[in-house]
Amino acid sequence: MFGQQTLKQIFATALLSLFLASSMIFPAQACTGIRLKAMDGTIVHARTLEFGIDLESDVIMVPQRYARTGTTPDGKAGLKWNTKYASLGANAVGLPFIFDGLNEKGLAVGTFYFPTTAEYMSYSPSESSQTIAPWEVGSWILENFATVEEVKANIGKIVVPEVVFKAWGFAPPVHYVVHDPSGKSIVIEYVKGSLNIHDNPLGVMSNSPAFDWHMTNLRNYVNFSLANVPPVQLESVKLLPLGQGSGMLGMPGDFTPPSRFVRAVAFSQSVLPSKTGADAILQAFHILNNFDIPKGAAREAEKDEHGNIVADYTSWISANDLKAKRFYFRTYENSQIRMVDLTKMNLKAKDIQKISMKGDEVIKPLN
Repeated sequence: MFGQQTLKQIFATALLSLFLASSMIFPAQACTGIRLKAMDGTIVHARTLEFGIDLESDVIMVPQRYARTGTTPDGKAGLKWNTKYASLGANAVGLPFIFDGLNEKGLAVGTFYFPTTAEYMSYSPSESSQTIAPWEVGSWILENFATVEEVKANIGKIVVPEVVFKAWGFAPPVHYVVHDPSGKSIVIEYVKGSLNIHDNPLGVMSNSPAFDWHMTNLRNYVNFSLANVPPVQLESVKLLPLGQGSGMLGMPGDFTPPSRFVRAVAFSQSVLPSKTGADAILQAFHILNNFDIPKGAAREAEKDEHGNIVADYTSWISANDLKAKRFYFRTYENSQIRMVDLTKMNLKAKDIQKISMKGDEVIKPLN
């Protein structure tokens, strides 16, 4: 559990420990998100989380009426609020904030890395009471709103400037995807100092560049087809496809954000409809298998000063059932899908509740 008196200590200690692990800034540029709709009306938000080291994530539940104070660039007290809705999801480095999860109303938020593109809002000390840090935005949304429309109506009321993670020495560049139980979805980005809100009709998310660029880039793949292409006759020669999948021949397979965005659209739009939310959860994990990065496959050219290879890998994959209010996950170390049910927790608890995501793979012998 997190006590109110120890939150700042946890925050500082966890970040300092992570920083001391290496002098380098670890890459985190390969997260991918999708949205699925089941035939029973269930909406599922699912994503991968990539980073260069273990972020020591836990599942946390933030209860109702929990007191919050936002972080500002100059150390003044930021925006103050008490949580209206309880929320559940995964944090990182011991922070009392959710990076990916949902609330008791079925609103879901994912925080994604946004390098080279994120430029936050300007800040004046007179705006401190309206200000929160980029890593606090996801929890602020979950704790205050029930629908995408409510988020759109209120996100412009806060100031999100460049706030430095003191232990890291930089402000993490991020953007956000928000889904609600009706299937509505938006992307929230801060670019060139301005707030941009994009409707997200396909429910897909990745990293840089900006979301509208990715949507334009999809036009480069209008030749894709769910069905195999027909044979081509060249005089007396008949060219037949070599096998299944010829309709999507040429789909980019690398780990860059534009390629992953295209694949996420292709797979999430081509899968057969799921009958129930439980089916859609399993379908989401199957889709995201295609984005699982093993350690070493996406690396920096140079080693760090300790001789370590710096490489992104898939730390965990999560899936949120917005109807049942359940958070599912699996980790790099344990591919068993585990679940936490928000409706079975004490939403009026005094402190944040923590559930460990750790655990090793269990291989079941059959003979």
